[in-house]
Amino acid sequence: MSQTPRIFDRALVARRIERLAGHANFIHELVAADLHDRLAPVTRDFQKALIIGPDARALPAQSRSGNGPIDFERVSSLVPDAGFRTIDPEHFDPGQKDYDLIVSLLDMQVVNNVPGFLDTARAHLAPDGLFIAALIGGRSLTELRDAWLAADVEMAGGVSPRVAPMIDVRDAGGLLQRAGFALPVTDLETHVVRYATPFALFDELRGIGATNPLAERGRGLTTPARLARAAQIYAERYADADGRVRATLEILWLSGWAPHESQQKPLRPGSAQKSLRDVLGDKG
Repeated sequence: MSQTPRIFDRALVARRIERLAGHANFIHELVAADLHDRLAPVTRDFQKALIIGPDARALPAQSRSGNGPIDFERVSSLVPDAGFRTIDPEHFDPGQKDYDLIVSLLDMQVVNNVPGFLDTARAHLAPDGLFIAALIGGRSLTELRDAWLAADVEMAGGVSPRVAPMIDVRDAGGLLQRAGFALPVTDLETHVVRYATPFALFDELRGIGATNPLAERGRGLTTPARLARAAQIYAERYADADGRVRATLEILWLSGWAPHESQQKPLRPGSAQKSLRDVLGDKG
């Protein structure tokens, strides 16, 4: 069996998050609010719900479905804490296989083996249980990627890996289907965040522990000259009329259900009672 490639340095990400524990993180707040909105209309009882994310202290303890309150078992995927369990999503095993709801918030974008995690998450759901995940989407920080690419090519004659690869919405549905989820759904929430300068964006990324997580990142320090050139290119290409610069943030949402006989099934080929000609009329 081939070994999963190590794309992300999860130990580094854990150290950054642990160091910044307690700092405000607008992305966490945004995603938690969206999760509550998504669960609110679901008319199900979720008596046994697990939520996993990099730091369990940043995860919501409760939510609410259309049928009543949800109490989450909070689990850390990166930062150990005495008050919470820590489970590695690379080897996901919460110990029970009858969860009504499993939620993953802002961790899958640094999981090396996403198909494996989805497979095991589905296996730990009860029949007709729900899986929901939020992760950073594939077009996030495109402006930053472009500015660094141009600066690296101009000043070093090549490209250094700086921004992590991210899952595209077109691939996410296929991953859910491959893992055996029924009724898979993916969608994007796109936000444009504006900053006074590119350096304000750089400071924000450092402040939430979101700088380069790649295992194959360059180990040398970025020179002040190259940092300044990247910021200059960023401002030249992505500043608005008032001088503030734009940064794209995509949140990719995935959901799917553990298969159950009560779920709606697609019709068998050839089983339709009406032909397309009956519906559309004769257009020939």
